[in-house]
Amino acid sequence: MTPADLSRTVLHAVRRAVDEDALRAPVPARVRVERTRPGGSGDYACAVALQLAGPAALPALEVAAILRERVAAEPGVGRVEITGPGFLSFTLDAPAAGDRAVLDAVREQGLAYGHGDALREEVLQFHHAREVRAAVTAHAVRRLVVAQGARVRVSCEEASDPDWARLGVTVDAHGTPPVPLTGTRPVPAGVTAGELLERLGPDAARWGLLRPAGHDRAALGPELLVQGEANPLFRVRYAHARARALTRGAALLGFTAEHAAYAGPVPDSESHAGTAQGAGHAQHTPGAGHTPYGEGPLAYDGAARPLLDLIADHPGVLLAAARHRAPDRVARQLEAVAHAFFDFHDSCPPLPAGDEKPSAAHRARLALAEAAGTVLAGGLSLLGIRAPEHL
Repeated sequence: MTPADLSRTVLHAVRRAVDEDALRAPVPARVRVERTRPGGSGDYACAVALQLAGPAALPALEVAAILRERVAAEPGVGRVEITGPGFLSFTLDAPAAGDRAVLDAVREQGLAYGHGDALREEVLQFHHAREVRAAVTAHAVRRLVVAQGARVRVSCEEASDPDWARLGVTVDAHGTPPVPLTGTRPVPAGVTAGELLERLGPDAARWGLLRPAGHDRAALGPELLVQGEANPLFRVRYAHARARALTRGAALLGFTAEHAAYAGPVPDSESHAGTAQGAGHAQHTPGAGHTPYGEGPLAYDGAARPLLDLIADHPGVLLAAARHRAPDRVARQLEAVAHAFFDFHDSCPPLPAGDEKPSAAHRARLALAEAAGTVLAGGLSLLGIRAPEHL
């Protein structure tokens, strides 16, 4: 069960409670489910009972109890607890199945993973000044909200700068609108599109303009071109390129991704040092000490968990970025995915080393690496930035 699935499950429980007259309150349009904070109970939590307590004229704890009995029986939900003043905490059943569902969704949806129709009822019009950062931001926001089903029109106060087209920017209309429109007004870049293109090129320029929040100044210096870990854009694109290289490497070794089984870590005495994937990293071989995928307490070992969680949360991040008109949220998400990808890659190499034969573990690791690459490529696409397969 993905976070989006859980959100729909809780919303369905609310609707059932209202239909059964156990609750007398308006059904919310959506239910927000968040990961449990450190030290909390369960995998996810939500405050819907607190939200409904007032309209239902019932204590939040009583509302939570009504919802708990309806959610607890749903497939994929292992345990539902009531904590604090009325929070619902959910522990998902069969985490391996949940991980498989996420990876299946990425594989099936490809670059559109995380797109949806939550904004399908919205018809939006954005208006911006004749300024490069405003134009690029409006264009990125357009892509984000369209990916969630909205219809959008973008206008500019004056005629577009011809160089905007080289940054991928399109504008539907120009001039002063007859009625006030939603304005896109980030802190101005202080340079023209032509200057940015000459110094940085389109991809680094767009990243530099979109990565900071709109109320922060954009750093548009030569650091955006650095080919190293200190440059977040390079790290994100390198993670994507590395994921694609793993797929090519696996093909040369005669295997493909498969997340039906995963072998977890073995004790140090049963591991051997890796060479092809970097000296000093333990290579896990099938055999004693392994936990088959889906049969033990963890679907993957600890190094994979942050990456799996980020991929599972990706649709929610994209929707929040669209709702808040905040492409910087997508950029930060991609940075987090890239960081978690390299941590996973270094701890659990997807390709066998030396004379090691490809195993179920390698196929499962490759599936996760490919999913990370797809998420990175899709996120960069929404920002209007290319994701090359070779760097």
